Amino acid sequence: MTLAFYLRHHKTFELGFWIGLLLISVISNSLVVSLDLQRLGQEVDAWEPWVWEGSSNLCILLLVPMVLWASQRFSLNLGQLDQQWQLWWRHLGIHLGFALLFSVLHVSAMVTMRKLVYWSVERNYDFSPWFQEFLYELLKDSQTYAYFLIIIYTYNFILRRLQGEASLPATNDNTQEAADRFLIKKLGKEFLVKVNDIDWLEAAGNYVTLHAHGQLYPLRGTMASMEKRLQDQGFLRVHRSAIVNLERVAQIEPTENGEARVHLNNKTQVPVSRRYRQQLKERFQHGYA
Repeated sequence: MTLAFYLRHHKTFELGFWIGLLLISVISNSLVVSLDLQRLGQEVDAWEPWVWEGSSNLCILLLVPMVLWASQRFSLNLGQLDQQWQLWWRHLGIHLGFALLFSVLHVSAMVTMRKLVYWSVERNYDFSPWFQEFLYELLKDSQTYAYFLIIIYTYNFILRRLQGEASLPATNDNTQEAADRFLIKKLGKEFLVKVNDIDWLEAAGNYVTLHAHGQLYPLRGTMASMEKRLQDQGFLRVHRSAIVNLERVAQIEPTENGEARVHLNNKTQVPVSRRYRQQLKERFQHGYA
């Protein structure tokens, strides 16, 4: 499997990773709990440990998007924060708050789910004493939240190194050469990518992903700044999360909901929102000069 193939389908692989990780947790923890209860001589029905672990991990899986969002919105990557330690500590404090929220939501949903399962078999699930049990779950959930952050930042670090990371080349003047190129750093090497080689740009959290010749290069920045930089170089924003190179547009396909879809020469399809559809149409009517 090539890196380009992985990057094209990375969301599917990432979803599979989280599902697989928590499925392994369900199986291993259920078996361990069952063996521990047998060793201690505590009798429970065989299905109960699976309900306990299954409900817990299912709720955690549903909370993964919140952790992903918080990891991007309040980054702990000092490189992204330009080495601002004061901001890093502030973000760390925010994550402590998110860890508490993570635990409250996890415990509430988990207990509700277990009570429903036990009620369906005419039994009662007792989560008491509440305070003691919640403190126990809070400790475990805080560790889980921290582990997830470590996984997310490690994954992003490795991925950026493999696919390369884009930046604006340093220059002492406003030369055209500096304006129409991006500097790519990949596995210790540096090279330039011309703006004209970019097919389209996509918003990705605190980054803008440059799509060029089947490769993806993340650039730390905003869509607004990239729109301003590229508006006079044949690029047009067509969605809040997409900017396209008009030279690469092969077809514009209207959709039933009043929006549209742009087909690029490389068969990529990019959504066009209502807000930008008319502007795209006008640019093509005037030869997008």
